[in-house]
Amino acid sequence: MSGPNGDSLVPAGEVSGEEDYAALDFMLDQISFCLDHLEEKNDHLHAQLQDLLESNREARRDFQQQLNQNGANSAQEAGM
Repeated sequence: MSGPNGDSLVPAGEVSGEEDYAALDFMLDQISFCLDHLEEKNDHLHAQLQDLLESNREARRDFQQQLNQNGANSAQEAGM
């Protein structure tokens, strides 16, 4: 069985089939844990980005309303 960088964890010939499967099972559990952790981080990041997007939409809407109000006020003043 080899480690993630290809180095042998145990000298060749000293690993039985059962130990080999146990080591493989352990590594798969570690990979699964890491993938779960990455998925949680991804979900959290996605939620933060959704919040930021909504906040930016609201700010843009408010800014556009202010521009429209200022434009309407300027048009009324020019018409007087």
